[in-house]
Amino acid sequence: MMLTLVKPAFDDLWFREKLMADEETMSYNARWGGTIPFPVDAWESWYESWVRNPGADRYYRYLMNPENEYVGEIAYHYDKLRDIYICDVIVLAQYRNRGYGTDALQQLCTAAKNNGIPVLQFDIEYQNEEVVMVKRDL
Repeated sequence: MMLTLVKPAFDDLWFREKLMADEETMSYNARWGGTIPFPVDAWESWYESWVRNPGADRYYRYLMNPENEYVGEIAYHYDKLRDIYICDVIVLAQYRNRGYGTDALQQLCTAAKNNGIPVLQFDIEYQNEEVVMVKRDL
């Protein structure tokens, strides 16, 4: 594995703010507005539910490369409406095409399996604008 998973400290949420605000990184989300605001006044409630006390329904980690730089994030959460666990892997655009996404997805699947989650799914938008569900049995 080339990446280290890091449970972020509250003071490190600056990286998530940067990640969500990067236009190139968030270009996959263009149909829904692109970048996602993550203002400082939202950090406490977000951190409480995603990092400090996520329960069994959420998991969140930063991705750190061998040079000790944050390069992205991984997460999963339970979607009650669809009764599925949805995963997210985001790699900062400047760090793409280095195998980080593959490594991150493998580590996320391992974490989910270790936490008793048998299947992860994630939404992917294709160029034809239809949303495709990808299912991965763990």
